[in-house]
Amino acid sequence: MAKPALLLTRKFPEAVEARATRDYAARLNADDALWAGDGAELVRRADGAAGILCAAGDRLDAATIAALPDSVKIIATFSVGTDHIDLKAAAARGILVANTPDVLSVATAEIAMLLILMAARRAGEAERMVRAKAWEGWAPTQLIGVTLEKKRLGILGMGRIGRALAEMARGFGMEIHYRNRSRLEPALEQGAAFHEDDDSFLAASDFLSMHIPGGDATRRWLNTARIARLPKGAIVVNTGRGTTVDDDALIAALKSGYLRAAGLDVYDGEPRVHEGYFGLENVALLPHLGSATVETRDAMGFRALDNLDAVLLRGELPPHRVS
Repeated sequence: MAKPALLLTRKFPEAVEARATRDYAARLNADDALWAGDGAELVRRADGAAGILCAAGDRLDAATIAALPDSVKIIATFSVGTDHIDLKAAAARGILVANTPDVLSVATAEIAMLLILMAARRAGEAERMVRAKAWEGWAPTQLIGVTLEKKRLGILGMGRIGRALAEMARGFGMEIHYRNRSRLEPALEQGAAFHEDDDSFLAASDFLSMHIPGGDATRRWLNTARIARLPKGAIVVNTGRGTTVDDDALIAALKSGYLRAAGLDVYDGEPRVHEGYFGLENVALLPHLGSATVETRDAMGFRALDNLDAVLLRGELPPHRVS
């Protein structure tokens, strides 16, 4: 039997593409061209394909999905988030959608911890100083930051990533507080303090680490009013979704000194970054590195292929179906 045709919208890790090529008539994006942002181009390339392996940043809106050929049975996304896919439109076409949960928690938590340390210890400023050949030697008051020990870490969204971060932060002597849809079982809570409302949670957060999903319900969750409820001198880190932060409000708080610093790995409208951040020394900016380890990216790709295999090779539902 002929192998099912599989469209890969981006260049994926070598091991992932090798498996895809072995099991499918794979259409690779060898140059990693960003053609997938153009719905018409994606539709053209999907002609005759049984499945699509896409990634965060690909725009699979209602119009694009409506125009996909009837051959497409499943869209497997190389991500946990599905903000880039119109799930209702896919369901209306009878196209299954699956994601890659449970494999990037530790890697993303590591980036959150890295940003916490960078913001607290002014690592971005220090690295830029050395690279600019502006460092004139050690001084008693140079680039003084704050220590993590005995500080309160507020984790917004205590899912797998939040819990992995909490475990790391305990090693630095931090006190863990969290805000979640519901309270965790004691075995998962591990002594962390649960807050039922935003006010008490924010007031208890010397550091705020954000791990909530995107969407209308969380859009610009961190706004001027909520920033004002944080302790003066607090540090904000976001490795969840860029849409959950009001950039203008955060920039104003960083400029005024109400917030000590911030660390960001995700942005509203990325890869565009709000121009206001570039003039600030007290913000650490990373290019969406959350899952960027060899181990994690391979695992994500294999999980996406597991979903595709279930549908296209065995005629089953995907194990990580979201729609």
